[in-house]
Amino acid sequence: MTKQQNSNYNNESITSLKGADRVRLRPGVIFGSDGLDGCAHAFFEILSNSIDEAREGYGKKIEIIRYKDQSIMVKDHGRGIPVDYNAKEDRFNWELVFCELYAGGKYQNNTGENYEFSLGLNGLGTCATQYASEYMDAVIYRDGMCYQLHFEKGENIGGLMKEAAEKHPTGTQITWRPDRDVFTDINIPLEYFQDVLKKQAVVNEGLLFELYDEETKETYSYCYKNGIKDYLAELSGEKGLTAVHYLQTETKGRDREDKPEYKLKFETAFCFNNHVNVLEYYHNSSFLEHGGSPDKAVKNAFVYAIDQYLKNNALYKKD
Repeated sequence: MTKQQNSNYNNESITSLKGADRVRLRPGVIFGSDGLDGCAHAFFEILSNSIDEAREGYGKKIEIIRYKDQSIMVKDHGRGIPVDYNAKEDRFNWELVFCELYAGGKYQNNTGENYEFSLGLNGLGTCATQYASEYMDAVIYRDGMCYQLHFEKGENIGGLMKEAAEKHPTGTQITWRPDRDVFTDINIPLEYFQDVLKKQAVVNEGLLFELYDEETKETYSYCYKNGIKDYLAELSGEKGLTAVHYLQTETKGRDREDKPEYKLKFETAFCFNNHVNVLEYYHNSSFLEHGGSPDKAVKNAFVYAIDQYLKNNALYKKD
């Protein structure tokens, strides 16, 4: 039989993935990998939503539990995810948030309507993580009600359950177990959680991250009251040549003249130390392991500033 005779590639060969299969069969497209890195990325997506709430001023503590069976819980004290009926979309918000890719409240960052600054894959993270889970349970407190949702392998079981909870503070608690049918490995090591939470504490001043590890039965807390200033002082210790210098500014920018403006916020802290050599950069509070463009920009700025100071004060010596 010739290769041409064996070909079945025709008009009926084209198909599209639907529902949970869009993530379950191609997790690398959303999470960058179908391995442990992708699984860890899914955790960061859920964590990011809680951080966004805290950054908007709702809640000062985020609780995380790493269970022995590799399931994970993230609980915040924010406003609670909107889950009731959405007349504009003619659907329940819980369907949009948990079951619809590219649905969310963070697309208009330049208007400041819902979130001025946000992390993660806006409109993808919660839904994609739910789709990639063996199960997911959500408990949401808002508007004097307690809402509960249960999902299994991307499918909702039982719809939206709710009951009165007038005296309970608002917040969202999500518990899920990454699915081994989706990821090749789901055993995210304790060190990953510790590293991520510490780095997020550094760039989210005053926000407390509390991690309980069921395996070690230990609780780990991360909080820097003054953010990067306290972190730098901790690194420098008592051997710093200078005190910690801190600068910040807020402005607006745009990527092109015909594009809308968006808000920008910058923070930097530095000191000089002959015993500790550390350079760390973050973008939108995500750690830039290799520095990227900020590394080059900051180094150029430092060299320029020091050069100008030496010239203006006639401190350059011949030879």
